[in-house]
Amino acid sequence: MSSKKRILSGMRPTGPLHLGNLHGALANWVKMQDEYDCFFFIADWHALTSDYEDPGAITGYVKEMMIDWLSAGLDPEKSTLFVQSLVPEHAELFMFLSMITPVPWLERNPTYKDQIVQIDNKDLSTFGFLGYPVLQAADIIMYKADGVPVGIDQVPHVEITREIARRFNFLYGDVFPEPEAILTKTSKILGLDRRKMSKSYNNAIYLSDTPEEISRKVSQMITDPQRMRRSDPGNPDICNVFEFHKIYSDKKTWEDIDPQCRNAQIGCVQCKQIMAKNLIKAMEPMHERRAQFQAKPERVKAIIDFGSEKARNVARKTMDQVRAAIRIKD
Repeated sequence: MSSKKRILSGMRPTGPLHLGNLHGALANWVKMQDEYDCFFFIADWHALTSDYEDPGAITGYVKEMMIDWLSAGLDPEKSTLFVQSLVPEHAELFMFLSMITPVPWLERNPTYKDQIVQIDNKDLSTFGFLGYPVLQAADIIMYKADGVPVGIDQVPHVEITREIARRFNFLYGDVFPEPEAILTKTSKILGLDRRKMSKSYNNAIYLSDTPEEISRKVSQMITDPQRMRRSDPGNPDICNVFEFHKIYSDKKTWEDIDPQCRNAQIGCVQCKQIMAKNLIKAMEPMHERRAQFQAKPERVKAIIDFGSEKARNVARKTMDQVRAAIRIKD
């Protein structure tokens, strides 16, 4: 048995992954593989909470997401990579937990309140959407994870998981550890229009974009809105392209660009071209790995099957303990 602490996290397959996903979570997952016993899953059942009217695309997104993960550096030899729906024990534990979770706990969830207001083009007044934190709790405690890597805005998700685990243990005896939130550092990546990078806003640079597509999208990026002409001084502090330079260009490059922009010695077009070149170069290893996995879909399927069976072996043992604790046998 591994002496490493176990962590678990997942992503909903609702579309292709973009740079926001890479720097918001995926890059941290890759770094954590050597330090933790990692379980990472594709949350296709969670995708149904909002995309239940048109679920047909989810299967395709599952395969593409796994390719993105592998291309970014997740290693099936180091981490357990699996698909949620291939481990049906998640649904069983979700059912048991839903029996003991008070409805007010779900109604006070800040993400639930925000998304009900923000996502006005879908009917989210469903039990599945209200109850998704219970399914999320089942996902986490199924593997008795010690921690969950999250950003600061996701800490409430982990806290409700801790509350549900605590309530189960109080009612039936100690079965589940209470997972801790592991706060991870993330780079600030906005979309082409300076809003949050999102498929919904059509402002994303995807991990699967070709060099030509990246160059085209970078050329459309909003810079300093006050700089109307090439001869006008710019302000890198409010320029989205400059934020990308800090990530993808070497330090000397962006330190040189800073005063050049402020003194109108470099234009936005040239600045974008430099950044696009560096972004494309940084993405080359990922694109090479992506091409290799796309050429061998059977290998991707084998990785999914292997990881899902490995996860299911752990889930079966957990559910044996759960049934024994609540005195329900097979």
